[in-house]
Amino acid sequence: MDRRNFLQAGAGGFALAASGLFLPPRAYAAGLPAGTLDSAVLEALAGKQPLIKRSYRPPNFETPVELFDSTITPNERFFVRWHLSTIPQVAAADWRLKIGGDSVERPYELTLAQLQNDFEPVELVAVCQCSGNRRGLSDPHVPGVQWGYGAMGNARWRGARLKDILARAGIKAGALEVSYDGADSGALDKTPDFVKSLPMWKALDDNTLIAYAMNGEPLPHWNGYPARLVVPGWTATYWLKQVIAINVRSSPEKNFWMSAAYRIPKGKFPLIDRFLSQEGDANTPITEMVVNSLITNLKSGTKVRAGHALSVRGVAWDGGYGIRSVDVSLDGGNSWMAAELEADLGRYSFRAWHYAHTPPRRGKLALMARATNRQGSTQTRELIFNPAGYHNNVMERLEIDVV
Repeated sequence: MDRRNFLQAGAGGFALAASGLFLPPRAYAAGLPAGTLDSAVLEALAGKQPLIKRSYRPPNFETPVELFDSTITPNERFFVRWHLSTIPQVAAADWRLKIGGDSVERPYELTLAQLQNDFEPVELVAVCQCSGNRRGLSDPHVPGVQWGYGAMGNARWRGARLKDILARAGIKAGALEVSYDGADSGALDKTPDFVKSLPMWKALDDNTLIAYAMNGEPLPHWNGYPARLVVPGWTATYWLKQVIAINVRSSPEKNFWMSAAYRIPKGKFPLIDRFLSQEGDANTPITEMVVNSLITNLKSGTKVRAGHALSVRGVAWDGGYGIRSVDVSLDGGNSWMAAELEADLGRYSFRAWHYAHTPPRRGKLALMARATNRQGSTQTRELIFNPAGYHNNVMERLEIDVV
């Protein structure tokens, strides 16, 4: 943290002191391996307010946890995740979306104006979360971008249903997958193009969109302008940015990003959505997000006054089944109390929650949160280890000092 941000954090701490709450300066690298400390600083990309830099080329920046205390993540503080380093500035007038593949009857192209005007607009609130969110907390350490808690965001997306766009092209019998490509490219010719694919049933889901707006504004450049895939409930690897080509296929997409990357060991996670045409003997593509939660207004080391009201706030989310309950523990998980769920913005959205407590005496609180979804899945106490560091939904634990 630079001097300016340290002073800003300090000013916020003084403002909270009168309420009996003292927040420590934010440690953006807390809990991460020593080799990542140099990247855990706040920096601003063009058009963005400061985010936590994990890498510059390609740009990978995460949202500070305190921003999730508001259920909708602001565009200017929304995390940034790219795989390839060359990201063009795409002009709206020049952008074209090509619809084709061996399983369509009538290939065609769309302009941005046609995408916005020729199809019924759909708006929904959904969490976009990198598959490797919290990877930096893996123990033992695993390679990859060393994300903390903030490689995610929750936004109101507006766009056209992918199924409506495909219907205009006419889908042939035997269509198996829908693959799609973006305008970004690698620094070297041999870098695999970032092409992703969806099973036909997910591509035709009413909630799968080609989005052109985010929180009531055009998509930011760093979040995929002028149009991107929105695949609610599934991890962000499928939410391809700057989409320029969609192909309906009669055979599985076999490029690097489907056959080798973003795969998890079979049977490790309680997943319902399966991508059968891409499954192998030992592993399967990552698909839906697992149930998870985050405390957003407190940090380890926060000091609170005995006898003063303490509000514990946070968000919970999952793969689109909906959050059934959130429980809070003050003693490291020995006992649990029900938190109160706040407004439901839709099953793909963050669900805000809060719990009120007045600590009666000095000492320490071992604060934890645990979300359960409507399918009965609950967060884990211990990491479900996998080599890529995906699906980290270990219950968060914070140590709070009562003074």
